[in-house]
Amino acid sequence: MTSTDRPVIAAVDGSSHSREALDWAAHEAARRGLGLTIVHARTPDRRVEQETLRREAQELLDRSVRRVTELAPELHPSTLTPLDFPSAALTSLSRNASLVVVGSRGLGGFRSLLLGSNSLAVASMASCPVVVVHGGPSDEDAPEETHSDIVAGVAADESSEGVLEFAFETAASRPGARLRIVHGWTMFSSMLSGGPVFDRDAVANAAERTLAELTAGWREKYPQVEVVKEPVGGSASRTLVTASATSALTVIGRRRGGESLGLGLSPVAQTTLTHALGPVAVVPC
Repeated sequence: MTSTDRPVIAAVDGSSHSREALDWAAHEAARRGLGLTIVHARTPDRRVEQETLRREAQELLDRSVRRVTELAPELHPSTLTPLDFPSAALTSLSRNASLVVVGSRGLGGFRSLLLGSNSLAVASMASCPVVVVHGGPSDEDAPEETHSDIVAGVAADESSEGVLEFAFETAASRPGARLRIVHGWTMFSSMLSGGPVFDRDAVANAAERTLAELTAGWREKYPQVEVVKEPVGGSASRTLVTASATSALTVIGRRRGGESLGLGLSPVAQTTLTHALGPVAVVPC
């Protein structure tokens, strides 16, 4: 199966957050020239007749298909209604997908939660990148073009390769998009990596060199992408969360092997995913 055979998967449950995720997924599938599969998982419930669940699911999927047709007429989305818990169904489907797109909260979550359990579970365990769409009531009125930056948070190790690949590919698919690459550094992290310890200027210079080394090959591969490198003294999470409010997408990494909520997400990644003000892509590395 080639990458073009692997669709974008959009999870829907009838909530406003899932509608925003569906819109985002449709635009992204059209932009990347990929197929779109709309998924509504029917959670087993003995209190409700299966025929009722099936009918309600089909009505939701039909509405979703009509919405996609209006947004991106070139797409011909397929639909799936697995009888399973949403996180389990989407994690399984991610093995043969290019991208899974979910809303930050669904119908079943507490309004006080910043991130729903299903969204966190899928972002923690999926085999492919997962985009969690954070949105608000005014998002539908805001033109997509006002947010053109792609922001990527990178660490000084091999885990950044997947993040940079996804970020550059995404920026290249959006004409005029700028890629901001954020790398947070502290005196303590420099000490742990065997770098300078007491000289703040030396640590800052080392962070700049790290960013230059991380991005060199990718800038040659994607010369059309404008790149801004941002070494940040202190934790990068505040910079990433702030940037997410005006960015088309914020990209962070997750180490593979997670089998439970949040496992594999660094403190910076988890803070960014939880508090972001715009779409966040979690890339397994």
